[in-house]
Amino acid sequence: MFFELREYRMMPGQKQNWVDYMEDVIIPFQVSKGMVILGSFVSRDEDDLYIWIRRFENDEHKEALYSAVYESDTWKNEIGPKIPEMMDRSKIVVRRIEASPKSVIQ
Repeated sequence: MFFELREYRMMPGQKQNWVDYMEDVIIPFQVSKGMVILGSFVSRDEDDLYIWIRRFENDEHKEALYSAVYESDTWKNEIGPKIPEMMDRSKIVVRRIEASPKSVIQ
């Protein structure tokens, strides 16, 4: 099992729009396709930073879920096209992390 910690930077003035879009559209859609979303966060110190964490059983599980989400017509035609106006895709940071043995998140 591993986790993806994803860090995004919002376009100026788009933080609340992005949070609303994530919570109302993106996260529910991804969960409906089988994604496990452990949490989403905004920075108290950096006004444009948004972070979220997803969990995967293994690489095959990740690839299957990526395909189900990102190759879907809904993502390509409805969800994805709205993202660039809110988020700077050139600044995305994705970290693949594993829980330490005594972590409460497993």
